[in-house]
Amino acid sequence: MSDNNTLTLTNLEQKKAFVQETIGESAPNNEKRIEILNAVFEKSKSVLFAALGLVIFGGLWEGLSAYTDNALPTPITTLTVLKDMIIDPFYDYGPNDKGIGLQLFSSLKTVLSDFLLGSLVAIPLGILIGANKICKLVFYPIVQLLKPVSPLAWFPIGLVVFKDTGMATVFIVFITSLWSTLINTSFGVASIPQDHKNVAKAFGFSKKRYLMKILFPYSLPHIITGLRLSISVAWLVIVAGEMLSGGSGIGFFVWDSWNALSLERVISAIIIIGVVGLLLDRIFTYFESRVAYKA
Repeated sequence: MSDNNTLTLTNLEQKKAFVQETIGESAPNNEKRIEILNAVFEKSKSVLFAALGLVIFGGLWEGLSAYTDNALPTPITTLTVLKDMIIDPFYDYGPNDKGIGLQLFSSLKTVLSDFLLGSLVAIPLGILIGANKICKLVFYPIVQLLKPVSPLAWFPIGLVVFKDTGMATVFIVFITSLWSTLINTSFGVASIPQDHKNVAKAFGFSKKRYLMKILFPYSLPHIITGLRLSISVAWLVIVAGEMLSGGSGIGFFVWDSWNALSLERVISAIIIIGVVGLLLDRIFTYFESRVAYKA
């Protein structure tokens, strides 16, 4: 074989090796691009279906408004009022005339403080009930008895105890935000596998080490689930409580708007309540996904 032929074969082999190496290096990048495109497609599909749902809901709303001869405000009228409310949300012209931002802030402050207080009670009590069979036999029937009670049924008790409508609202938010966290925490603790407990015994774990290394990490997903359910209940209850107690808050805003015969403001407040509730749920759903065990 001549030198020219040898040189040509060598060049071909080098080109072949270079192409294979390039393909090998680009394969992971191609897979990453495909994953990104799939994620974008799924997200776009979700947004599209959500938009379709909103269009259908708006059409039903428009039809119901026409059926009631516009006694129920149309979506356009309501959104116009909502826009005006959002443009200046923090005005304060007196006790009964405050912007939606101030009312919303008042409700959120009450909900978060009561939710935190309820969690500080529910989580340790749930751990105690889940870890100790005697405590479960003593306290769990009481939990099951009180959990189904309507939040508004607690309002008169709060009035009698605290002699104040505002504190009665605080009380009903606190008492109703207990149960979901308590039950989920006790379930998570009670479901710790026996193998985990045996390992702790074999290594001579102290109670503190067992709590920090086994009990709390294993039951954390259940605790977060309970917290997510509790914050939803607390946000639901605060609106009803403020409608009864008055004074301030998003619930009072709804009731005051109804007394002023402004259904546009009532529906606008309902939309804001729904959006805030959705955001609170999404926050806890994110934390729930972060601590969930993935096999």
